[in-house]
Amino acid sequence: MANNTVRHINIIGHQNPDTDSICSALAYAWLKNRGSLTGLYEARRAGHVNRETRFVLQHFGVEPPRLCTDVSPQIKDIDIRKQAGIDGEMSLRAAWNLMRDVEIDTLCIVDGDNELQGLITIKDIADANMDLFDTAVLAAANTRCTNLLETLEAELVVGSADAHIDSGNICIGTSPEIMEELVKPGDLVLVSNRYETQMCAIDCGAQAIVVCCGSAVPRTIVARAQEKGCAVLATPYDTYAAARLISTAAPVRHFMRTKELLKFSVNTPIEDAKKVMASVRHRYFPILDENGKYCGVVSRRNLLNLHRKQVILVDHNERTQAVDGLEQADILEIIDHHRIGSLETTGPVYFRNVPVGCTATILYQMYGEQGLTPSREIAGLLLSAILSDTLVFRSPTSTPQDEAAARALAALAGEDIQSYAEQMFEAGADLTGRTAEDVFSSDFKAFSRGDVKFGVGQSTYMTDKSRAAAEHRERRRGACAAVPARGEPPRGSAADLLHVHRHEDPEHRSDVLRPQRRGDHPRCLPRRAGGEHSQTARCRQPQEAAHPAAAGSFAGAAVRGKCPRSRAIGRQAGADTESALMNTKTDAQP
Repeated sequence: MANNTVRHINIIGHQNPDTDSICSALAYAWLKNRGSLTGLYEARRAGHVNRETRFVLQHFGVEPPRLCTDVSPQIKDIDIRKQAGIDGEMSLRAAWNLMRDVEIDTLCIVDGDNELQGLITIKDIADANMDLFDTAVLAAANTRCTNLLETLEAELVVGSADAHIDSGNICIGTSPEIMEELVKPGDLVLVSNRYETQMCAIDCGAQAIVVCCGSAVPRTIVARAQEKGCAVLATPYDTYAAARLISTAAPVRHFMRTKELLKFSVNTPIEDAKKVMASVRHRYFPILDENGKYCGVVSRRNLLNLHRKQVILVDHNERTQAVDGLEQADILEIIDHHRIGSLETTGPVYFRNVPVGCTATILYQMYGEQGLTPSREIAGLLLSAILSDTLVFRSPTSTPQDEAAARALAALAGEDIQSYAEQMFEAGADLTGRTAEDVFSSDFKAFSRGDVKFGVGQSTYMTDKSRAAAEHRERRRGACAAVPARGEPPRGSAADLLHVHRHEDPEHRSDVLRPQRRGDHPRCLPRRAGGEHSQTARCRQPQEAAHPAAAGSFAGAAVRGKCPRSRAIGRQAGADTESALMNTKTDAQP
């Protein structure tokens, strides 16, 4: 049976998301859904919302996207068999008939709230039937009289259908002489159409008799049974068939498995489920939904019909920056403004890559192409993303297209660019309760160039107050600490830290600095023809800026004066530092 749950297409940005990553995902979902944030396309985020982005979302009254850090296939991505749960009072006979009709060998028992109570397999039913000498099974299971009526297709002549068999054994009445020795008070006795055996069973204190062969029950037997409080059932089956069937009237709750149940959630990764399935011989496994309620079963065969998650990437196209499990998902589109990385797809995709300062600028162009005007909230999100990524048009990657888009969006959102940008950057630069490492890694991206892996972390401080707070925190921290792209550097390697200072002065070129050693003065490395440095800068110690405008610089924050941003680059030893740096200048957008 197919899983009819609607499968959303996730629109998601990079890990450690910035304002552009989250706002572009929301804006593109609104565009794809033709004016709604809810629908087939759903915006997701690949990490925590930073303070700047939180301010933006709260300012425009938009809820943050749901977190998604892994797009590996889960149980919900396969066809779950929607086999309904059964009541624990169902008889073994009814359960076996259901298994035969729907061609399944496992049934799950649930309560009134659809909570999983246990499961029963066809093997459990077979074991119960083979236990021929358990004549007290109906009493042990506290079997309802209705189960007897359904199993034996019997008619209730005397007694209540709501009664339970709570004592005694199952007996077969043959002759009065034997029955006087065999039948005890509280027993359930199967009798034929012989008057004397019926009367003897009642007089021996049986709590119920089952008259077989469809025989009519005499009025004197009915009266005697009412007098003694004995239930009377009449079944069309002969004594042999009735004796075979009667034990299957016991409820399944008496035989169900309740301990160490192997069950999965809809969010269980397929790889984890495969490992569990390979270790046991069970055929079907219960599935619980996100609320812990039973929703169906799966078998190994269901794993063959896997529906990969469908994703649209915004603001990145590097595998190292994407969510986990991307290689197991279907990438439908990529909307980005960075360099084209090494990401591979299983088929053709819609890839829109434009050399502008922000992904939101591309989306604004797409809104115009489709003749759709963004709402005030969406216009505000797009405006915020452009102002953040272009540093209010001060970034070297900012283009006239970014500025034109921002001014049009500001009019739609009813915001003044300068005053709103100041509020947004002030909120994002708040360092209250944050460590230097937290600041450094809040907008950290990993890159690769050949065999080299390195990371870029950046923080923006656009006001005097935020720059002063960042400088004060860095002075308290003492020395610069390198942060490698992935985890701690291996034994015997050096974690290097380089500074790139970006100024408004178009004449200024970012310089790679030699580390300060005892007795040395900080100075820039000389360049060869073509702008290459002649030496490798290895930076195990704090550096000082050689450029006059960058005096007093520090890791992960802006310098004094006009410098809006300082960038720190961490990498592992064995790679060429200046090559990594030169590549980063073209790879990383602010």
